[in-house]
Amino acid sequence: MTDDLPWGVSSADENPQPRRDNRGGTIQGPRNLSLERENPDLLASPDTDAGTIPNLKFSYAMARNRLGTGGWAREITVRELPIATTLAAVNMRLNRGGYRELHYHKEAEWGLMLSGRARVTAIDPQGRNFMDDVEAGDIWNFPAGIPHSIQGLDDDGCEFLLVFDDGSFSENETFLISDWLVHTPPHILAKNFGVPESKFKDLPRDVEHTRWIFSGKVPGPIEQDKVHAPQGETPVRYTHKFMQQIPIRTAGGKVRIVDSRNFPAASTIAAALVVVEPGKLRELHWHSSNDEWQYFIRGKARMTVFASGGKARTFDYSAGDVGYVPFGMGHYLENIGNEPLVFLEAFKSSVFTDFSANQWLALSPPEMVKAHLNVDDETVEALSKAKPLIV
Repeated sequence: MTDDLPWGVSSADENPQPRRDNRGGTIQGPRNLSLERENPDLLASPDTDAGTIPNLKFSYAMARNRLGTGGWAREITVRELPIATTLAAVNMRLNRGGYRELHYHKEAEWGLMLSGRARVTAIDPQGRNFMDDVEAGDIWNFPAGIPHSIQGLDDDGCEFLLVFDDGSFSENETFLISDWLVHTPPHILAKNFGVPESKFKDLPRDVEHTRWIFSGKVPGPIEQDKVHAPQGETPVRYTHKFMQQIPIRTAGGKVRIVDSRNFPAASTIAAALVVVEPGKLRELHWHSSNDEWQYFIRGKARMTVFASGGKARTFDYSAGDVGYVPFGMGHYLENIGNEPLVFLEAFKSSVFTDFSANQWLALSPPEMVKAHLNVDDETVEALSKAKPLIV
């Protein structure tokens, strides 16, 4: 008798179900209803889906969140999302005064402030320093090997997204100043810095032997906090006022694009911040520069990815999710919520490139389009009118 089983089906589980018309059926076994409600297009895939395509979604809600005295950080890398080989990303929070320790890494770091304010510092290869205060909507980029730090400024701290140009990057494997010194013999430290060994007896030896993210005192005004460098300040601007860019506006939304052409410090990561109004569409398109890494900031989206060879798969995304589209694969993003859809699309590339199905057909001879798609003259005329990025 099924009544004897410990996973009896309740009436509350009846919706949603993996069925459509006369196909599929109900789920009678154990289920995670909350996940199924978040992923209806996986539970009952559209008829246009076909073949096998790897998973293209992972949520920060399912990522390990490492806690420090000054905040937290959680990452999505190739270990969490195996298809995402080109880029990895970290969602980080710093409390008031909290430090992301002085560090560097072998990958470039592209950052987007989500809320609050922070102070960032860096030193360039010529020994010239850089310091700036960034706020929500600002971005920064520190090329590989550039030492830098981040500190939360506001009463409620700050939160930001960090994107790295290597899918294997890990926030737990960066080169930290405290970690380096605690693993260097004291007599070497004394000889190197010209102070007695005893001065280093209190180097931090806490959890995992690093400071990493730790609490600190909120600094004063930036002019008071700046350190004079013999070589002067670097002429390179490692920060950029992204939201001060004039967006490309369409009837369906708007987009801001940033790459090495308007932010020279970002030579390996290009990005676009896209806003799609309810019911509208980020048009059918593909990218010729590299794989697309996505971060969903607000709203709900549906994306179908076409992988050639008759293969396609549809995913649903919400705020806090990460999506990924392998190089060259055609896709769209539809706003299926009742509020604006806001997401970041990033690429391991110096420039942003985009090809759309609308432009492709509009710029092809009408008779050619008619022959390929078996459509009438009225449809060909409509297709001949190029449409914007968001429709």
